[in-house]
Amino acid sequence: MKNIIKYFFGFCLLLFSFFMLKGTPAASLNDVVIKEEKKDSVVEEKVFRIERFSRSETAKLKHKLDSLLKRINKRNDFHGSILVAKNGKLAYQNQIGFADFQKKKPLTENSAFQLASVSKQFTAAAIMILKERNQLQLNDTVTKYFPNFPFKQITIKNLLNHTAGLPKYFWVAEHEWEKEKAPTNLEMMQLLETSLATKYFSPGRRFDYSNTGYFVLASIIEKVTDLPFANFIKSSIFDPLQMSKSFVYSFENDSIRSNQLTGYRLYKGWRHLKINGTVNDAVVGDKNIYATTEDLLKWILALNQGAIISKESLDLMYTKGETKYGKKIPYGFGFRIDEKNDQKIIYHYGKWNGFSTGITQYPEDDLVVIILEHTSYSAISYLDKKIKDLVLENLNSNQIKP
Repeated sequence: MKNIIKYFFGFCLLLFSFFMLKGTPAASLNDVVIKEEKKDSVVEEKVFRIERFSRSETAKLKHKLDSLLKRINKRNDFHGSILVAKNGKLAYQNQIGFADFQKKKPLTENSAFQLASVSKQFTAAAIMILKERNQLQLNDTVTKYFPNFPFKQITIKNLLNHTAGLPKYFWVAEHEWEKEKAPTNLEMMQLLETSLATKYFSPGRRFDYSNTGYFVLASIIEKVTDLPFANFIKSSIFDPLQMSKSFVYSFENDSIRSNQLTGYRLYKGWRHLKINGTVNDAVVGDKNIYATTEDLLKWILALNQGAIISKESLDLMYTKGETKYGKKIPYGFGFRIDEKNDQKIIYHYGKWNGFSTGITQYPEDDLVVIILEHTSYSAISYLDKKIKDLVLENLNSNQIKP
């Protein structure tokens, strides 16, 4: 009798567990799932859902932005994707034009665009991750990690906010690289050791936007972690945020992905020609991250909610830097910082090999505008502001209050 009761209660417990598990909703395709290992080795999952406005709330806005897309596609040869989020909720997402002009293959939500200089914010965040892990400090010099680096007293912070005064590695690669295959980060670091290029000014003296600084940062990340930059970004950012369509690509070293776009230029006003890779395209850190608009929204939401780095680190990324003389500069870490009409704007644009990109945050309006394009569109800044105005005018005002 005791055994029967024992088995009965065991069966009931098993049945209860089954229904509890069955009733627990799994993360949707739009969820950002973060796994955190606590001190007691318990793994906790954080889920950041990409919520969406309803169709009725966005009907007017959708009509306006769809019309805008059709217009710029026809008049300005725009072939790209747009995403808008308000108060942390997806308000609009669409794309127009071709992914492949020869095959007449249209763009989709899964098309991955080269982010160009928008890639820099990922490099900066990776540095802050390592700082929080006590694997490096912002006042460390480059020579701590690369003793033969020819430019002395340049700190990681100088690299982050473009006050290092480094020469342009594009020029070095184009004039001093003698091999056929494009140089990787390590090869470029070695080339700088013997380069004839000189620095522009002493570290910290002034602001000078520098792609070189961000490729050096990526090289430091590789040195500290003993991992390729692509692997560290994937394991520390892309995988935790379920940015499954995003990746780092090094020309001539990595295979081309199925969703990876090529940049184009318009020839004689009608023909689209592919833009081939160059001697500068194997270097990563300053560019060469590919992503979709939805993956980028996951990135911004998770970044702002503290899923990747602490608020203290994020504040540094979102705050204007200074020269050593105390003069403010329009750049934080991986983001440009602007203030217009007493409104702070956190943004970055990119342009490379036919790709034109932009991520802009308007904190006071709790608005994010993401634009990705791949046929040399030249008016990202204008389009960004136009989209912002349309959102504020046409998204149901009763629904957008925080």
